[in-house]
Amino acid sequence: MAIKKAIEEIEARGIGKGRVNFRLRDAVFSRQRYWGEPFPVYYENELPQLVDDAFLPIELPEVDKYLPTEDGEPPLARAERSAWKWFAGDRMEHNTMPGWAGSSWYFLRYMDPNNTQEFAGKDKLEYWREVDLYIGGSEHATGHLLYSRFWTKFLYDQGFIPFDEPFRKMINQGMILGRSSFVYRVSHSNTFVSASLKDQYEVTPLHVDISLVDNDKLDIDGFKAWRAEFANAEFICEADGSYLCGHEVEKMSKSKYNVQTPDELVDKFGADTLRMYEMFLGPLEQSKPWDTKGINGVYNFLRKLWRLFYDQNGNLLTTNDAPNPESLKTLHRTIKKISDDLDRFSFNTGVSNFMICVNELTEQKCHSAQILKELSILLSPYAPHISEELWAILGNEPGTVGTQQFPVFNEAFLVESSFSYPVSFNGKMRFKVDLSLDLTAKEVEDHVMAMPETTKWLDGNAPKKVIVVHGRIVNMVL
Repeated sequence: MAIKKAIEEIEARGIGKGRVNFRLRDAVFSRQRYWGEPFPVYYENELPQLVDDAFLPIELPEVDKYLPTEDGEPPLARAERSAWKWFAGDRMEHNTMPGWAGSSWYFLRYMDPNNTQEFAGKDKLEYWREVDLYIGGSEHATGHLLYSRFWTKFLYDQGFIPFDEPFRKMINQGMILGRSSFVYRVSHSNTFVSASLKDQYEVTPLHVDISLVDNDKLDIDGFKAWRAEFANAEFICEADGSYLCGHEVEKMSKSKYNVQTPDELVDKFGADTLRMYEMFLGPLEQSKPWDTKGINGVYNFLRKLWRLFYDQNGNLLTTNDAPNPESLKTLHRTIKKISDDLDRFSFNTGVSNFMICVNELTEQKCHSAQILKELSILLSPYAPHISEELWAILGNEPGTVGTQQFPVFNEAFLVESSFSYPVSFNGKMRFKVDLSLDLTAKEVEDHVMAMPETTKWLDGNAPKKVIVVHGRIVNMVL
């Protein structure tokens, strides 16, 4: 608003004019490679001509190799004239379209994939309309998303589709940042000094492969074997003989040697642990530093979940007993929280709520199949592999956990039948008493007054006033 007012004032004084500046990326469309949509263009006397619609679509011809020709022409120049299903003129266009030529509007084809007359029928386009949710990173926002809007607006202007925006809602997921490790090389030498001692020397920090670092301690032998230039390196270490690396949060990059290979973590912790830990790192939209130290917490959570089904000797613990009210309360409180978390795309808080749920069920010694069945369905979007295994353990065959109806929250299970009233004397809480919430304020007062604890704290005195807030507190004014 301030900028707008300033421009208006500048124009009013006649000392300048406002204008709109457009920022557009260079849309270089042709590619000198084989894979890609071929242009429906041929050349006659070196002038480009459009292929007649009757001969569309143009399919890629066979070539002997997917490399440029010896003259530097694109791979399509290798195709024999007879390899094209349709051909006219001197030659076909040898360039192909970029990947985003198709990705910019492929979602429209999903609406009517078997239509051979048009990319999608008017009735299907009107029914399905825009994509409900689009999730992508920052590169998508400036690449695929931008071009999709170009395509959609063009098709709308031409009357082919009934909407001018491709996506109803968009979420830009944050970047997973890497935790880089550094060694400190003493200048003009092949000696490396530990992080806590580096200020005593003139040093140059060098990135080191994170696979050689455990809890900031460098594998010195592994470092020497890592690169030939470090084979004879010398080290100035800590008093205990260890070499401590420095660290910094940066973008994951091969050049910084801080890329975490998912396969390594899957082999060690399992796919479900990695999946849940990625969600647990922080809000979906924010960039988050990757740190494997916290992955053990998620791993231990899944192990604790497993112990609701099996004991340490592998004996099945689940029962068909009716669940107790506390377990039902825990389950339905979790159903409500997880449903809300999913609606808000708040996956990190969802993982926290699962941890709270499993802790409570463990304290309650809950092994009821009725509770655990619902829990396995609830967990399946977060940890599909263990959820499927637990679903089968409970004897829920046939079918998979992923096809089951999602648990429905029932508020009745959260309604409290009693309350632990704190009883205070002149504002100081002295004891608590569990009483039914069906009791009136007068009945609560009568019950508390008859208690021996009350007699003790009154010490023979009669209270001037008894304040009862139903379902909250009892306070006696002496």
